Amino acid sequence: MPHSICDSIHSIQDELAPYNARLVAVSKTKPSSLLMEAYDCGQRIFGENRVQELVEKAQTLPKDIEWHFIGHLQRNKVKYIAPFVDLIHAVDSWKLLQEIDKRAGANDRIIKVLLQFKIAQEDSKYGMADEEMYRFLEQENWQELSHVQICGVMGMATFTDNQDQVQSEFEKLHGHYQRLKSNHFAENEDFKEISMGMSGDYQLALKTGSTMVRIGSSIFGARY
Repeated sequence: MPHSICDSIHSIQDELAPYNARLVAVSKTKPSSLLMEAYDCGQRIFGENRVQELVEKAQTLPKDIEWHFIGHLQRNKVKYIAPFVDLIHAVDSWKLLQEIDKRAGANDRIIKVLLQFKIAQEDSKYGMADEEMYRFLEQENWQELSHVQICGVMGMATFTDNQDQVQSEFEKLHGHYQRLKSNHFAENEDFKEISMGMSGDYQLALKTGSTMVRIGSSIFGARY
């Protein structure tokens, strides 16, 4: 008998508890009725990767949901989610960060963001290369932005059955987090998040220091 959404959420939450990690229920492509099932089980953080879908769901679902945008975000779409999005996981360019700051300011808000490192071997994965990220941080223009709050890092491992490779990529992201924390964010207590781990690899991510896992199919079933 398949697990219910509630059973799945409670089971994952039990795994996350020892690590003090949070669950982002990845609800992309899923109907609002399934999100409400998860909501009724106590889940409050949901992740979407399409702007239009996120806007539509946010308009109709309960207002205490914490919406995370987890996909690749185009600059011209930021304005649509700026009024309500809580956390943008995948900031992969200086121009995108500037746009988020501008749109957050227009809505009199501060939007939390994560810096996305490209840790996977696959060309299809987004994120900044190591040297690009450190160059961007050394310029320090980001410190002048007053409507974004950089809260940590995000990365996606290569889609592979090779667990050693996945672990090595997660360790790399954790290393980047520690370097950024000590060199650029030592005084910033909000810089504390490592968003890594999905349905197939979140247990490994937790052991490697993840504070936030993005899980969809293990909760809602395979994508439609």
